[in-house]
Amino acid sequence: MYTNDAVIRPRYSETDQMGVIYNGYYYMWFEVGRSEFFRSLGYAYKQLEQEGIILPLTESSCKYYKPAMYDEEVLIRTSVDYLKGIRLGFKYEVLRKEDGELLAEGKTLHAFVDSNLKPIRYKMLSENFRAILDKLREDQPGL
Repeated sequence: MYTNDAVIRPRYSETDQMGVIYNGYYYMWFEVGRSEFFRSLGYAYKQLEQEGIILPLTESSCKYYKPAMYDEEVLIRTSVDYLKGIRLGFKYEVLRKEDGELLAEGKTLHAFVDSNLKPIRYKMLSENFRAILDKLREDQPGL
C-alpha cells in the first residue's frame, strides 16, 4: 500500500491553555496529508482543479487516542483506502514523530465532481490522473 508522510510542527495558536492541540485542527492536518499525498505522486491538487476536478468532502471521522502537543512534530501518514466509482477515500494516521506513537486515526471520503458539482466518471478523468489511480489500485488490491 502506498503511503506518504507529511511532517507538521504544531503551532501555539493550535493549542488550548494546556498546550494540547484542539481537535478541529486534525481535519486541517488531514487536508495537508491529502495535498502532500497527491504531490508525492507527481500530481498536485492544484493540477486536478485546473483540469476541472474538485474533490469535495462527503464524510469524515477521527478517533483520538493521545494528545498532540505544542511544538512536538507529528507525522500525518496518508493512504487511499477506498476507490470506487466517483468516490475516493483516504485514511490518516497521526503519529508523534519522535517515537511513532499513534495519536489519532481519521478517514475522509470525497467525490469526483466538476465545478458545477456534477459527478465525473472515471473515464472522464485525464489519462495522467487515471494512470495514478490505476497504480494505487495495483499497489493495493481490493480498492
